Amino acid sequence: MSNPLILRRRSLLLGAAAATLAMPHLARAQSPLRVGDQRGNARAVMEAAGVLKDLEGRIVWSEFPAAAPLVEALNADAIDTGLVGDAPFTFGAAAGVPIKAIAATRENRDGLAILVPKDSPVQSLQDLKGKRIATGRGSIGHQLVLAALENAKLPLDAVQMVFLLPADAKAAYSSGAVDAWSTWEPYVAQEEVTNGARRVANGAGITPGLGFQAARNDAIASRRPELADFVRRLATARAWANANPAGYARTWSALMNIPEPVAELWFRRAQTRVVPIDDGVVTDEQKNIDLYTRARLVRTTVKAADLLDPSFAEAIQAGNKTG
Repeated sequence: MSNPLILRRRSLLLGAAAATLAMPHLARAQSPLRVGDQRGNARAVMEAAGVLKDLEGRIVWSEFPAAAPLVEALNADAIDTGLVGDAPFTFGAAAGVPIKAIAATRENRDGLAILVPKDSPVQSLQDLKGKRIATGRGSIGHQLVLAALENAKLPLDAVQMVFLLPADAKAAYSSGAVDAWSTWEPYVAQEEVTNGARRVANGAGITPGLGFQAARNDAIASRRPELADFVRRLATARAWANANPAGYARTWSALMNIPEPVAELWFRRAQTRVVPIDDGVVTDEQKNIDLYTRARLVRTTVKAADLLDPSFAEAIQAGNKTG
């Protein structure tokens, strides 16, 4: 006959063991969502729109100088999700980073441009043959150079690309160490407004104008409600900013210490919006992949549909309705 005291102790021990095994899962579920950002991007618009007020302690932000190190952080499991351009997302996913895009952004591409100083003799892309263009390796600026050369029926070696992070690219461009700078907002608007820079090429009509909210595959599996809530709020914030470009420009310029006219030019020109992963996004992302494949920057067979997760569409649509 079993001793009731022994049975009780055994039951307590088994219960404690089960609780111990469950602890990592509970700790993970209760820990903040780790979100990567680039300065003045998602966090700035979400704070300005007031959609983060009830999330204190539920998000931990990490700021990166460009998309490439943000993708590296996703690969290292240092963050759960982050917003990046289509080029760095594609290169990262193609290289095996365990991520998928759970939302897309679309924006007008006039603000993705190859800039030259106002007094430069360069008047067109043709005039840049044999010259040096600064941009970020694997960035949307890199994408623009490839697309612009292809569109102009020029070989990929018609220009010399100098790969630098934005701060170093700006320094090289400002000092005359390079002839042009292929970059994105707010750098384009800032150079135009403050220094009279000229755009000799831009992304309108030759690049899709996509960005992606990338998330680690394990975060998609374990943190789906939090990710859905995040993209819903991001969609709401972007819709608010598009409806209030002047007001958002005032808030953003004060936060970033950048002149208000720079911010307003960017926001009115870009009209950035968050959209679900749909057939149009898949088609445009496949065009990106094909461009990089022709340039031999992607050397494996990659299908856009395998990199994109359309299952957050309902959350994004709900956010756009309340923006």
